[in-house]
This record gives sequence, structure tokens and C-alpha cells, in this order.
Amino acid sequence: MLHTSNPIIKHKAGLLNLAEELGNVSKACKVMGVSRDTFYRHQELVEEGGVDSLINRSRRTPNLKNRVDEQTEQAVIAHAIEFPAHGQARTSNELRKAGVFVSGSGVRSIWLRHNLENFKKRLAALEAKVESEGIILTDEQVAALEKKKQDDEACGEIETHHPGYLGSQDTFYVGNLKGVGRIYQQTFVDTYSKIAFAKLYTTKTPITSADILNDRVLPFFEAQELPMLRILTDRGTEYCGKVEQHDYQLYLAINDIDHTKTKARHPQTNGICERFHKTILNEFYQVTFRKKLYDSLEALQKDLDEWLEYYNNGRTHQGKMCCGRTPMETLTDGKQIWAEKNLAQS
Repeated sequence: MLHTSNPIIKHKAGLLNLAEELGNVSKACKVMGVSRDTFYRHQELVEEGGVDSLINRSRRTPNLKNRVDEQTEQAVIAHAIEFPAHGQARTSNELRKAGVFVSGSGVRSIWLRHNLENFKKRLAALEAKVESEGIILTDEQVAALEKKKQDDEACGEIETHHPGYLGSQDTFYVGNLKGVGRIYQQTFVDTYSKIAFAKLYTTKTPITSADILNDRVLPFFEAQELPMLRILTDRGTEYCGKVEQHDYQLYLAINDIDHTKTKARHPQTNGICERFHKTILNEFYQVTFRKKLYDSLEALQKDLDEWLEYYNNGRTHQGKMCCGRTPMETLTDGKQIWAEKNLAQS
């Protein structure tokens, strides 16, 4: 009997052990769902090198003779950092003009060896070089770094320094309430403290999007003596339009709030609201709809407000800024950061 604690080869050793136990190779192969050829291949490996020989050996061992010379490799690396937006074919063509001949796949292989295989990694290498050497960036490099910053924010790596620095707003479809109709929730989450506000409506329009800010969000931040500087939304029609013809855009302009939109065709990048929607669905809606029948929007809103009170003041949060504190505790502590920044600016 073969004995191994390696999970990678446990299945293979088990096949050989089962065949020995049953005394029938065909039956063992049928039970384990493999072919007889596979069994005999495993058996041959064990006979030649023991049970450890069942671990797959990579057939793709590098052939160092086929690698480009060191000068070409360094040229590819230098080009990747200087022009991070260039793909492998473009890099190959540009280097050819300079007398360096390497194929597109050759460029890709060099990138992989030096952890430069995608745009984001090449930008990180450029940032590291700027930091260490203090080089002056070209216009193309500046544009590439700006694009990275926008993409990072769209992918959830949100820059937030204090409560009120950036709010995240989104629309959540709750469901169809008998006698009321379709129910939509306007959601607002402060990206620093994770303080959340939610209000229910029967439509999703620019007016309802602005109403939650006017009724719940801005009065709260004014009472806390905190500004609301910027709001992040997706590109839905309830949030985007011409300022002079769009109630939500007009409301933001009147209150001097900057509006940032998520990357096109990436609605999931409003990650903080998306994560809150999952929490409110699991912890509130799926529970309350099993315990109670609602016949009005007001009754559901009342219970929602009670849950939000618990979420903001009683429920600990494991987010990056909260670190086990409640959102309200995080906001209270964060007010000191805003006060220091405000003092420094004045």
C-alpha cells in the first residue's frame, strides 16, 4: 500500500491502492473514473521512482540558449518603463526602429520574467523609478499615470482621507410590494466612515436621487460640521445629464459638490455601495420579509430606519478605515483628521 500526505498525488496513490485492494485494475479504474492507460502510467512511475514521482513535473523547462542577449533584454525593460502604455507588438516595432530586433512574443517573455506583463505593473515600475531617481516625466508618461489613477479609483481603490471627502451613491431595486408597486432604494455611503443612508421610493429619477441628499445626507454632515466634497455614482440616467436640465446635477452644482462617475461599462466598480447592498439584503430585507408583511412604503421605511440606526451605531465594521469600530465611531474619530486638514489649509 502507498502512503502519502501530499494532497496533489493522493488521488493517484488512491487509484493504485484501490486496484491492489480489489485485485482488479479495470474495476478500480471504473470506480475512480480514469482509463487503464492512466493507471499503468502511474504504476510505472511509482516502480521507477517511488510515490513522490507521481507529482507532475513541468515539461516547460526554459531553454536558456533561446533567450535573447542581455543587451536586448535591458532594452525591452527600459522601453516598458519609458512607454508603459505600449503593448508587446508596438514595443517590438518601436525597438526595431532603434536597431533592436525582438519579436512580440519575445517581448512578452521578457516582461513575464521581470513582472512587467501588464499595463498596471509597468506603471508601478515607472512610479518606482520616478521615486528613486527623480526623473522628469514626458507628457505620455503623465497621461499613463493619470489613467492608472482613474482606473484604480474605478476598480475600488478609492482615495478617501476623512469623512465627507467622498460619498458613494447608488440605486438598489428592493422588489415589488403588493399594493404599492416597484420599490427602489437610494443608497448613500460615506467611503471613509461607512456611515450609510437609505430611503425608499417608487421610482428612480433625478429628483429621488437628489431628495435623499437633501433630506438625509447633507443635514447630517452639516450637523457634524463636516463638508461633503465629492460624490461617486454610476452613469445611470438618475445621476447623469446636462446640468441645466437635470435635477440631480443641478442640486450638486448648487451645493458645490463635485461629481465623479464610475468607469464606463463597469457599474460594479462602485464597490462600497455594492458591498453595502449585499449586507442590507442579507441582514435586513431577506430577514424582515420573512417575518412581516408590508402594505405600505412608510412601514417598510420605518423598519429600514431602525436597522440603519443599528448599522451605523451598533454594528462593528471590518472595513479598511473602521477596523472593528462602528461607522459612527469611525466618523467621530475622523472628524479630528478633517479639523487638522482644515486648519492646515487656513
